[in-house]
Amino acid sequence: MNLKKAGILIFIILLVDQISKIYIKTNFMLGEEVRVLSWFRILFVENEGMAWGAKIPGAYGKIILTLFRLVAITAIGYWLVKSIQEKAPKILIISVSLIFAGALGNILDSVFYGVIFVDSYGNVASLFAEEPYGSWLKGKVVDMLYFPLYDGLLPEWFPIWGGERFVFFEPVFNIADSAISVGFGLIILFNKTAFPNEKKKKKKKETSQNH
Repeated sequence: MNLKKAGILIFIILLVDQISKIYIKTNFMLGEEVRVLSWFRILFVENEGMAWGAKIPGAYGKIILTLFRLVAITAIGYWLVKSIQEKAPKILIISVSLIFAGALGNILDSVFYGVIFVDSYGNVASLFAEEPYGSWLKGKVVDMLYFPLYDGLLPEWFPIWGGERFVFFEPVFNIADSAISVGFGLIILFNKTAFPNEKKKKKKKETSQNH
């Protein structure tokens, strides 16, 4: 897989990701929900920090997080280009492209959304607002995909949490998050195919040690 094909894949993911986010941001109020199916909903939330809503404390926590993401995306980009140059297996290049596209999609939110949108509390945000809700590097990541496959009470006999409400799957995410998850999932599932040279190096090392 060459750089052009990887670039097309990245562009398509970024396009779908940003169109979906801008649509949600300009058509939904924060917390607004649409039930598509009993187990699938469109729910507009914003993530101010890392995965699972974790945050870096302090006035500059958000800026530090965004700068860290920029460093990380640079490293992923280098990994992608190097993999293509070394003619790595197609599954590895696809996986790294998905991870790169997903990471870049969320970085765009963090870098730009704070200066092009007003906040969504109690109103639908407008694009290219005169009085945006934040500043550069302080944008919030837009999430909207919610899959509560099970939402109900656990049986009384269930240890510790019996009788309590349980939701599976509770996190709300976006297209970029999905791309990252699929990318890592492919690497885990097809690890031996993605890293054939590592397997050969390990086998060669073991052989030399035995002799």
